[in-house]
This record gives sequence, structure tokens and C-alpha cells, in this order.
Amino acid sequence: MSQLFPHQPVNTWQEELIQSIRDPRELLEYLQLPTELLPQAQAASQLFELRAPRPYLDRITKGDVNDPLLKQILPLTDELTETPGYSNDPLQEADSNPTQGLVHKYHGRVLLIVAPNCAINCRYCFRRAFPYEDNNPSRQQWQQVFDAIRADDTIREVIFSGGDPLASPDRQLQWMVDQLVDIPHIRRLRVHTRLPIVIPQRITRETLGWLAETRLQSVLVLHTNHPNELDEAVSQGITLLRDAGVTVLNQAVLLKGVNDDLDTQVNLNEKLFAAGVLPYYLHLLDKVQGAAHFAIDDADAIALHQQMQTRLPGFLVPKLAREEPGALNKTLIR
Repeated sequence: MSQLFPHQPVNTWQEELIQSIRDPRELLEYLQLPTELLPQAQAASQLFELRAPRPYLDRITKGDVNDPLLKQILPLTDELTETPGYSNDPLQEADSNPTQGLVHKYHGRVLLIVAPNCAINCRYCFRRAFPYEDNNPSRQQWQQVFDAIRADDTIREVIFSGGDPLASPDRQLQWMVDQLVDIPHIRRLRVHTRLPIVIPQRITRETLGWLAETRLQSVLVLHTNHPNELDEAVSQGITLLRDAGVTVLNQAVLLKGVNDDLDTQVNLNEKLFAAGVLPYYLHLLDKVQGAAHFAIDDADAIALHQQMQTRLPGFLVPKLAREEPGALNKTLIR
């Protein structure tokens, strides 16, 4: 099965990717939003490109400037404000990027920059200024990365990241997995992706092949911030993953005006579990320049997390955490 719905006239994921909206004027017209938003959307998209696929846009309420999904992708002049304490590399990943495509921050696992772009440009992205042009290895250069992993037998897990790793073709991802399978000390493959949320038909037979038909334990970590992002098509993709034996987790970012209230968080984590996904992390915003308007005070985040514990069973309460430059692991809050 190459698509989720083989009997319906659904575009392939590649077609949806190509047809994504990148022009602010087209976005406002598509969603029936006020034209007064155009100047600031154009200005902010010059700094960080607008990119939004239609399957995601179709979950946004037309004409609603306060729609929580819209807020995540609409460029605003707030992004042009220089905020003290915020930077273009908030996690100082440049210090952990010794080889093209390889980020090594934590013991026992490494992160590979598998793709130089995403299917959707979230306005709070901590890698919005990441030098992808310097991290787009050829196959020959990837061999150097795999040689480095092979030489370090403390590494047990490899994480596919990006950009979004599922923006790469399945044949390339299959090749990369084949290289990892030949390294005896690698036990797990973890894939961090938002693509099955924004373009659900990305989960294909070929995807399930390289994810599940391997000796490696495969974990797919979705990025879902709001319950409205989870529709029937997304749920069907998750079912395909789980039926293939892939562990599916979710991480979210706590965002002001998007998901910083108790009902939204309860509904999100209940809906995730109903679809077969376990909550994993709820991240505090990484302090990337241009995203300060999404930030939540630590005290408010802690209070919200405590309230979540009173409304949800423990296994549905994600860990509240932040990443700090130079730390040996994520920092749990509280």
C-alpha cells in the first residue's frame, strides 16, 4: 500500500510537499484571513520562509486569526524583535557538530541531520537559523559519519532528525538504515518527525519497510502540539506504524496562546493515547531569536504541569523539560 487511502484520489506525500503554500498572500487567501496581515507576514517570511502543506491547513478554521494551528505557522512581525537572552543557536549545537550531518551531545546516542528542510516551518523552531547548507552530506560524506559511529562502541542509539528526516526519500532512508544495521553496537533507531502529522500519507509501505523490517528497535517520535492536529488520517498512519511494531511517542512544545491551558493539554494527551501514542516530553521553548512571543514563564509552566497531574493518569503526563547548552541530558523541570 503506497498511500493511506489507496481507493481515494489522494495526492502522494511528495505532491503535497511540492504544493505546499510558501507565499503569504496565498496563505491568507486560502484561509480567508484579513489582508491587513499581509505586510507583516511578508516581512517575517523574509527572515524565515513560510512553508505549510494543505493537509495541515485544512484543519485550520477559515477566517479565525486565533486558530491554534494557524498561530504555529503564520509569520508575524513579533519575529523581527531582537530579544535579549535569545540567539540563533540557543542549544549551541555548533559546538556538538564536529562532522557534516552529525550532532553528538549526549552519551550513548548521536543525532543525524538527515534532511535539510521540513514539510512545515513552525515559527518557534529552534533550528530556524541552523546552517543546513553545511550539513547536507553526500553519500561519500555519510560514510565518514558511519565510520565515526562504528569507531565509538559507546553509541547504542542513532536519532534521525533534521529538518524533518521524513522529508527524505524512502530509498535514501533505507540506505542509511542498512549502514546502521551493519554496526554491531547500534541497538535502536529513533526518528523525530512532524511529517506524519502535517502530511499523513507520508507513512507508506516503503516507510514501514525501513522502519520495521530491521534488527534495530525502531521508535518514532511525533511532534504534536494541539489536539486539532490529530484527525482520522493521522490516526490511520499511526495505526500502520504500531501494527508494524514501531513504538510511537510524542513530544510537544509549550506555546503561549496555542496550548498553554489545562483543557488543551488534557485533550491532547488523551487524544494521543486514543490513537496509540504515548506522551513523552512537553518542552519549554528553546530561546531562539524570533520566537520569544511564544514563551511561557517557568512558574506558569510548572503550575500547568501540576494541574495536568490532577486530571491525567501518570502515564499520560509528559515530562516537563528543557534543553540547556552543554548539559549531559535534558533538564526536567521541578
